[in-house]
Amino acid sequence: MLHQLPLQNRRAAFAAAGILVLAAPVGNVPAHAAGYGTPTIALSASYLSGAVGATGDPTAAVTVAQSGADVSALTVTASASSRSSVAAVSDVTVTGTGATRQVSVGAHARGYTDLTLKVTGLGGKTATTVLHYAASAAVQNSSDTRWATGSSDASAAVDVGGGYAVVADDESNTLRLYDLSVSGAPVRTWDVASKLGVSKEIDIEGAARVGNTVYWTGSLGNNKDGEYKSARNTVFTTTVTGSGAATQLTVGGSYKRLRDDLVAWDEANGDRFGFAAGTEDGQAPKQIDGFNVEGLEFAPGSTTTAYVGFRAPLVPPKAGGKALLVPVTNFDKVAGSGAKAVFGTPVQLDLGGLTIRDIRKNAADQYLIVAGSWAADDNSDPYALYRWDGVAGHAPVKVTELPTTDPGGWEAVVSVPDLTAAGARAQVITDAGAADLYGDGTEAKDLGHAEWKKSRATWFTVGG
Repeated sequence: MLHQLPLQNRRAAFAAAGILVLAAPVGNVPAHAAGYGTPTIALSASYLSGAVGATGDPTAAVTVAQSGADVSALTVTASASSRSSVAAVSDVTVTGTGATRQVSVGAHARGYTDLTLKVTGLGGKTATTVLHYAASAAVQNSSDTRWATGSSDASAAVDVGGGYAVVADDESNTLRLYDLSVSGAPVRTWDVASKLGVSKEIDIEGAARVGNTVYWTGSLGNNKDGEYKSARNTVFTTTVTGSGAATQLTVGGSYKRLRDDLVAWDEANGDRFGFAAGTEDGQAPKQIDGFNVEGLEFAPGSTTTAYVGFRAPLVPPKAGGKALLVPVTNFDKVAGSGAKAVFGTPVQLDLGGLTIRDIRKNAADQYLIVAGSWAADDNSDPYALYRWDGVAGHAPVKVTELPTTDPGGWEAVVSVPDLTAAGARAQVITDAGAADLYGDGTEAKDLGHAEWKKSRATWFTVGG
């Protein structure tokens, strides 16, 4: 009887008789599983930042595939968290059914965790990848806050329509285009260094737009160690084409002697503001009698005269002093074609002992001023928003104080709404470069992954 023969002999006998024998699947794997390849899973970026209690945090895109299978049959889940107190597996949400899915994370606490993401394909086959996640603490006004990632040192911003803005960083020479209606990475970037012939940071601190020309200024001051760095003595222009997500920038003219012109002008007029002393070797810029520019905006009705706004000095340099604006009457030619600066009558503003951190106006010549301290200890000093009509001799009016308990100093206004309209809001951005965002003692500017660097953009009611 064939069934009494050893298995190998039985197979040989069946073959001789012309009978086809199918081998049983090994390990209980269905026979059809052999037709599917091992699935693949890849992240658009392996690092992601979020915030506790955030609205619309950044997401990560994950791409999956499996040979022999319809991609819609693949499932993506979080299978492990290295620190569940920050974000657990249940805090990870995956949306979408196609080749690319979106991964979002809801954070419970400040810190870091590695989240393992697993794709399960047909035939029971799987693959994994790791998302390195960092969560910052909850902030005030969280529902009105968005996070611009990829840079932590936002210093100036210009509205380009549709909720988009070009944002400068005072630690680099890169301009970044963000959709500030949501949190996330820049849509586009432009490194302007090579076009301007500089190799060190310009320390971009102010910007103003006239038509399709954006004017930018460096801080013009020494670095924090009191050393003169020529790149910081730069003003330049960019030309805007398109708007919103389609915005493009082209670098135009530049000038690298505005600081020198300011010092010479001040000395010729009795050394009223101490610019020469504030720019001496060894003098730090962020002192009450220092020299540091942070604001730039054009005068009412003018496309040629721009106000240069000073973070330092305070005038006079003592508690209760006033903020300083110096009009450059040919700023269009200074930044556009390198003309020597011509100055108008300086303007002193009572901002309650604070100085200029940004100044921005709308088409109706309504100004918003971000007022802050001349000092470098941003998180322990007050901030406020003031409105002004741009006319010398007219007093600015405080609109609101800005919260200071969260990391980062308030640094830039994106655009100014109609300040007479009840409930009108303006978006203000922080420079968070010196902030310990994740509780590990590392300043944001020194984080090793750009995706973990970020600045905060928050809407405040300013109208009515």
